[in-house]
This record gives sequence, C-alpha cells and structure tokens, in this order.
Amino acid sequence: MTSPLHADAAPVDDTPVVRLSGVGVRFGSNQVLRDVSLTLRPGTITALLGTNGAGKSTLIGAVSGANAAYTGEIAVGGSTQRLTSPARARRAGIETVHQRIADGIVSGLSVADNLGLTDLASAGHRVVRRGESERVARAALDRLGLSWSDEVLRADAARLGTSDAQLVVLARALRSTPRLLILDEPTSALTAAEADRLFAVLRVLRDEGLAILFVSHRFGEIERLADRIVVLRDGRIELEAERPFDWHAALEAMLGVPTELQQHVDEPLPAGAEVLSVDGARLLPGSAPLGLRVHGGQVTGILGLLGAGKTELAELVTGVRADTEARLRLDGSEYRPADPAAAQAAGVVLVPEDRQRQGIQPGWSIAHTVGLPVLRALSRFGVMAPGRERAAADAVVEDYDVVAPSIEARVDDLSGGNQQKVVVGRWLRTEPRVAVLDEPFRGVDIGARRRIGTAVRERAATGAAVLVLSSDVDEILEVADRIVVLVSGRIALDTPAGRLDRARIVAALLDDPGHRKETA
Repeated sequence: MTSPLHADAAPVDDTPVVRLSGVGVRFGSNQVLRDVSLTLRPGTITALLGTNGAGKSTLIGAVSGANAAYTGEIAVGGSTQRLTSPARARRAGIETVHQRIADGIVSGLSVADNLGLTDLASAGHRVVRRGESERVARAALDRLGLSWSDEVLRADAARLGTSDAQLVVLARALRSTPRLLILDEPTSALTAAEADRLFAVLRVLRDEGLAILFVSHRFGEIERLADRIVVLRDGRIELEAERPFDWHAALEAMLGVPTELQQHVDEPLPAGAEVLSVDGARLLPGSAPLGLRVHGGQVTGILGLLGAGKTELAELVTGVRADTEARLRLDGSEYRPADPAAAQAAGVVLVPEDRQRQGIQPGWSIAHTVGLPVLRALSRFGVMAPGRERAAADAVVEDYDVVAPSIEARVDDLSGGNQQKVVVGRWLRTEPRVAVLDEPFRGVDIGARRRIGTAVRERAATGAAVLVLSSDVDEILEVADRIVVLVSGRIALDTPAGRLDRARIVAALLDDPGHRKETA
C-alpha cells in the first residue's frame, strides 16, 4: 500500500483527547442518551457497540456537533467546549464519517472536487483550477493506497457506487490532521480487500497517536482492530472492556439477555415446487449465461462479493433492469416484468441494497413509508383511508420491534436497523410470491438481523420463494436453507445448507472465474 503515513510510532501523550461527563440527549419526551461518561485516549481504537436504537448515532451526533442540545460536558484536549455544530467540532480536531454516505457526496461536483470539498468551501472568490483540485484529490486517495484514473476523478461524484463513495468520504476525512476520528459503519459497503486496506491505515494512525471511535456490528472486525470496546444499551453504557474481549459478555450487554453468538439454520426447510426460473441471463459483461431454479418453501441465499452479479440478478428478477436474452418463468408461466410495478403486480418484490437511496423517502413518516407500496389496498374510493394506513404501520412496528416514538415519526430519523425493519416489514406484509432481499442485514445489529431473519423464514414457510443476497458468509449461514455462490456472474457453488463447512463456502466465494460450477 502506498501511503505517506509512517509505521514508526511516535511517543503518545496519554492526556484524554475527548472526555464525556454525564452527557444526555433528549428528543421531545424520549430520553435517548442517559448520563454517559466516556474517555477517548490518543493511540487507542475504541469500538462502540449496541443494538439499533441503543443510542450510538445520538452519541456520535453529540461528539461531532450534530446534536448540539446535549446536557452534561464534553472536554476536548482537557478544555470543556460546547460543540454546537459539525464545523465547531471539526475546528476542535474531531472528524466524523457518518453511516449515510450519500449525505457526504455533493452531486454535480467531480470526484476530485468532492475529495477537496473543504478547500472549495474556504477558497472564497479564488478560482480552484482542475490541476490543483486533482493534486489534492490524489494526495487524499494516497492515504488509502488508491490510484484512480483522471477519468474517474473528473466524473460526477453522484455516479460513484456506494463502495467508492464511501472511500471518497473516508479519504476526505483523513486529509486533515484530526485528534479524534469517528467512523460509523465504515466497512458496510467495502470489499474485503478495501476493508483490509482501511484497517492498515487506521492502525498506523493509531500508532501515530490518533484517537479513533469505530462503530461496527461485525464482531470479527472489532476483534481484529479494536483495543477497547464500549457497549451501549438503552442510552447507557453497559460494558467497557479491553483485550482480550469476552464476546458472550458483550453480546449479553447489548441484548440484555444471555444468548448464543450464532444461530445457524439447523433444520433447513425442504424445497417446495419450483416458483421462479432464470435461464440465459448474462449478469455481467462477458459473463456466461446463468441458469437458476428457485423453489418455494425455503430461503435461497445468494452469496457473492461486490461485483459478483448479486444486485444485477436481483434487479433482473424484479423488473429494475432488462436482459433481452434472459428467459424468466414464474409458477410455470412466462414472466417478463417491464418495471418494478409490473413485478409487484405479479407478486415479486425487492428490498433494495441501498435503503437510503432506494428504500425510503426522506421526511416521510413510518406510516406513509409502510403504506407506499400498497396505496390502492389502503384506499377507499380512490382516497387514502388513514385508519388502514395506521393499522398497517402499527402492525409492522409491533411485528418487527421497531423502536420509534410513534408511527408519525420520520423514518429517516430512525436508526439504521429500525429503518431496515420498516423497509423489510412493509414488503413482506404484502405477502409476495417471491421476495428478493438485497443485503438486508447491512448496517444492522445482531438483534435486528435475527428479527429480519425470522420474518424471512416465516415468509418462506408459507410456500413463498425467498432470495436473500449478501456478501457475508455468516449472514447467509444464519438464514438460508440453500446456498448459491456467485463469482463473476456465474454460479460457483449450489448446495443445501449444512452440507458444507464454512471453509469450503469461502473457498468457492474466492474461486477464480475459470473454475467449474460445483454442486454438493
């Protein structure tokens, strides 16, 4: 990795970078954060854990200046400060990369200009020339070991995929010399190689004395990276621990009850009748035609890394994209949806990969969000029946344990996991014949993951066909009755759950494109 960071660790001053004393945050009558006292020291990576709704985002908001109306005190470098805005926090040396990456990208500006956004904001009337902008951009990318072409740097940043957009926001945050770097689910859209590269950078930054607050739902990441863990539950700190971590204790602190770390499918649901078939589909340019049979009564897990063709498959089946060569059949009849509305009318629905861009309408209430796909069913004589809409929303909130003050709350004000439960719940309650869920567990905690997984399996048990697409092996093992591994647009493995151990599944996932399909 090419990087200007130096591996030789400098002596680290142990004076706390940030100290929270009795910090609380209230939204209306809802006390979200309660008397939180926490010290973040230089040269330490602290992992912040908690279920969705535990208060993690609210805590980050207070430290980053986004939640200015906090009570208690926050000291930076030993001096009490009032962090009234993100700009104030940034001037104090606190850089934050939030989970909603789209909020950090300015469409209409080039990738290079987005990387140097702070320079543009402070340039005043001075003209920032392309050459200068691109030099700044290359220096920023170099810290992550990235070398992007001139074509990419000059393209509209809005055209970037989720993974690349996340790297842009990360690189921009590292341009400054922060005292505290806050990362909220930074690897949620990164490949394994990109995550490894990020971790290498974070370790060097830590050794140089940077304090890092790292939020992740992935225990494996935290085990690899963190020096210390802090667990939040119901707005309070339940556990603080240093290495070696007791993950059973951490999970119990998160959920409040004793539990096991993993719940893999022990008794796979048997395959029912064939519901959906796909033949001759080319998921990626140059890939071989793909054939797939999906049966009712079970969950089919589609596993693949970024670029494997998972999303392309989901979009083909649900009418988002067309493939004139592909032949699709639904319950034995020809099926060629012109758009997602046609797919929904046929009983095929999609929970999209990016809930922020594709799954919710900013500013809409939970009730409106739940009701959107079924407006006709909730209407009377062409006019929305509020009582029906409320009943539908109440059912989703209750069935999926959505943490929210009311169904009138803005859906984008909910935590990521609760947003996801609303999005999944609104589609599954339509009782689809085929439910396609693309990365349904991204950015959600283990409690929300299990609730969504239970709902998915309950839907399959009715005889419906369910496809769950993920890049995480453990997520697929936890929910699927059948596992299909995609590599470069082709099927590398197709096996009932429980037939193979995890190592063989990972081996298939990393297989080269020339390998023949393996069926167990």
